[in-house]
Amino acid sequence: MAEKRSWTKGLFVGIWNVLNFSRRLIFNILFFGLLIAIIIAASSSDDDKLTVAKNSALILDLNGNLVIEKTYVDPVEKFFSEALGQAEENPEVLVRDLVKAIENAAEDSRIEAIILQLDGLGGGGLDKFSRVAEALQVFKDAGKPIFAIGDYFTRNQYYLASHADAIYLHPMGSMLLEGYAFYGTYFAEGLEKIKASTHVFKVGKYKSAVEPFTRNSMSPEAKEANIAWLDELWSQYKADIADARPFGTDNFDETFDSLLSKFDAADGDFATYALQNGWVDGLRTRHEFRSEMTELLGEGEDDAPYNAINLKNYLDIINPPIPSVPSDKDKVAIVVAKGTILDGEQRAGTIGGDSTAALLRKAREDDTVKAVVLQVDSGGGSAFASEVIRNEVELLKQAGKPVVASMSTYAASGGYWISASADHIIAEPNTITGSIGIFGMFATFENSFEYLGINSDGVSTTELNGIALDRELNEGYKKLIQRSIENGYDKFISLVAQERGMSKEAVNEIAQGRVWIGTQALELGLVDELGDVEFAVEKAAELASITEYETKYVQRDLTPQEIFMENLFKGASIVLGDSHKNMIEHPLLKVANKVDKDLKIFKELNDPMSSYVLCLECKIY
Repeated sequence: MAEKRSWTKGLFVGIWNVLNFSRRLIFNILFFGLLIAIIIAASSSDDDKLTVAKNSALILDLNGNLVIEKTYVDPVEKFFSEALGQAEENPEVLVRDLVKAIENAAEDSRIEAIILQLDGLGGGGLDKFSRVAEALQVFKDAGKPIFAIGDYFTRNQYYLASHADAIYLHPMGSMLLEGYAFYGTYFAEGLEKIKASTHVFKVGKYKSAVEPFTRNSMSPEAKEANIAWLDELWSQYKADIADARPFGTDNFDETFDSLLSKFDAADGDFATYALQNGWVDGLRTRHEFRSEMTELLGEGEDDAPYNAINLKNYLDIINPPIPSVPSDKDKVAIVVAKGTILDGEQRAGTIGGDSTAALLRKAREDDTVKAVVLQVDSGGGSAFASEVIRNEVELLKQAGKPVVASMSTYAASGGYWISASADHIIAEPNTITGSIGIFGMFATFENSFEYLGINSDGVSTTELNGIALDRELNEGYKKLIQRSIENGYDKFISLVAQERGMSKEAVNEIAQGRVWIGTQALELGLVDELGDVEFAVEKAAELASITEYETKYVQRDLTPQEIFMENLFKGASIVLGDSHKNMIEHPLLKVANKVDKDLKIFKELNDPMSSYVLCLECKIY
């Protein structure tokens, strides 16, 4: 028996040794591969440095969503994804980088044209697209042409393409401008089938963020509010396109009767329909487009049809890695608040109550900062975290530093809460804002457990025996939570009334959780002016009575270890280069991902009192 135990033990020890050796071998291979890559990158000769050839085209090969702040990605994870040739899961394009590249190219004598390759471009908000369009106009004003080429154009892609001098579609390509829509996923019947008890506490006639869990369809109140701001957004989109293209706002096909008559005239061919309808200026194969660019720019170097440089490489050239030297000059600081508002410390791309407050505090403690712009792009989240951030806005004002809120695509619910105390609020014409309401929600599964034969029972010294997933919610708790939510709503409208110089009754009339678009918010007194972040910076400087100043983005200081890892893997990525591929999402996968995103928002919410100021309907498709 002892011999058998010894043999068994030896077998497991042997297996463990093999696994341990394999693990160390794999990590050593990866480590030395990385080390070799870094050595190659560091020892590259000057001949390998990026340059811009004469008579070049700047190719804006945009991939992902336009954002005002990139979501933090671990540099190690990013490096190995690129090394394995995996496409970036949620790619993003920083608007200010893109604008800088375009405006710099306008003055760069080596750049003769811009080529918009937009097949990989996703969403981002009309405010961001219009800011890029303004930069494209600067390039055109310099007497340089812009060409847009695509296999297809979505609504967002076409917005930028419309500002080109010529738009080309592949002869086998397609485009269809579908307008704006908001469709939610509703789980009430599904929750009923698994016998879940959903407990909802809210204030606000239009606060529809909880509807997916209490209804099987959108409520009439939500439909009324949503169609109002969606129609205004669509009108703004059409007006911008009509200004850029040689046709009016009546050229948009909003009914199938209109579309099908034109489609029949084009013999059922999408590309021909787009050409006949004036959406595009010509149909070009890849070879035909390359030939046209060669004719315009001349033959390129190293057997290239024409000289060109992509956005990433151009940014590397115009943004050399030179450490910034601190300046004593007066500054207007910009603090970006982008994403869902969560409690505690959060990485870039999500608003953390403590982490975003720390950025505002950093600006307050910097003697060179004379004013602050809080750039908001958020549909809200935790009420508690929102108040933590707003407290720092108040402290900035007490320190004599004016604060201007600059609303980007979204500044609704919690996004409006953190903006409310600013000295001045500036929104884009198409900003989605308001949604002044509050809710609390969670589910218990006592009926589900009972159905499975699982029961909960016990004793407690008081009636206050806590909330548990496996027990029915006490009526006392229901009244307690509802009263707390009502108090939270009262605080919200009282805050808005105080900061906007309105009565609580007037605020309540336009609140109730209803969403408004920027132009409507201006008429209602929820914002002071319409404009972009540059206008907000100028306003902040005016309020601070400064004329000579620098603009500074306030960001979290990296630890020495983070700096080392970032530089280490950034150097290695130079050798690997880009490896992303644009992929068209399968329709079924698209639906699954949408449901996953809808549920993920609720999974991440972490308010200590389960009290939320969140606008779910702000997400448009």
